[in-house]
Amino acid sequence: MSDALWSGYQHREADADGWTTYWRLDPRGRDFRMIDWTGSPDRPGHRLWERAATPAGVRASWRTAASSVSLEIRASLGIYSVLGPLDVLVDGELHQRLEVRDGEQRLVADLPGRPVEVELWLPHSGVIAVRGLTFDSAAEPLAPTGPRWVTYGSSITQCTGAFGPSETWPAVVARKHGWDLVALGFAGECHLDPIAARTIRDIPARLISLCLGINIYGGETYSGRTLPGQVQAFVATVRDGHPKTPIVVITPLVAPHLEGKPNAVGLTLDDVRACVELGAQTDPAVQIIDGRTILTADEALALYVDDVHPGPEGYRLIGQRLAALLTLDA
Repeated sequence: MSDALWSGYQHREADADGWTTYWRLDPRGRDFRMIDWTGSPDRPGHRLWERAATPAGVRASWRTAASSVSLEIRASLGIYSVLGPLDVLVDGELHQRLEVRDGEQRLVADLPGRPVEVELWLPHSGVIAVRGLTFDSAAEPLAPTGPRWVTYGSSITQCTGAFGPSETWPAVVARKHGWDLVALGFAGECHLDPIAARTIRDIPARLISLCLGINIYGGETYSGRTLPGQVQAFVATVRDGHPKTPIVVITPLVAPHLEGKPNAVGLTLDDVRACVELGAQTDPAVQIIDGRTILTADEALALYVDDVHPGPEGYRLIGQRLAALLTLDA
């Protein structure tokens, strides 16, 4: 594993048996109790950190003429309902999707046996650790290329319901543009946490996008009094490390069955959108994308698997739409 140039993570942690966890937030020195759920027995603690230990968007590439590649994976559901697969890409196209089961396993993918670029995308759902990466002949690790893009959001950014880790909407956008993706989507956990803002602040990036609001609406995290200021503070922290980097804020996508319904603190989704926009626009350089323009209500009704989450085809379509909206100047 030491020879692989994995990207998209913030901290690599290996245990005594050689199993490596790729953390998308750095857990060192953090008091996990700071982000525990309290007073709600059906919501287990440490949810943000369990999401952060899932390697969504973590991947590595090699140039090789090998005829096979294998990787040991240790997987468990934890707080997830499904385990994501391992995606194997050859010359930028999906070559094989390997199912991941509960427990320890070795996954093997056949390769063309001629010089190609092989890319492995680790599972985007589940409690995942890896070790024992091998090719059956020489393989040269390839460093990430292209401008780095950091995107932050909720389950709709982590995309656990996508076909596979290379077909989440951030992966669709990054692969289309040739960008170096850092995917900070945390299912249920996009609550403007300071650790997330500081992490984004400290990652060199050419583009930053923040998908804000749906978890705040569902979790009743902030009121109309507090939400604009929290967005302002989050964006200001990010801006401290990126004085000239484009920052895009995306408000919640349309949710036909939830529109117009106040949550426990009295905010409708449109109220949340307005508060997010108000807070973000305190930075005049921030671009706002109205999430209601990404999918129509009819598309949402056809593609959502529940009141909030798209299915696999929905994530593909979101990626296609946002690929046209998220761009960099030459």
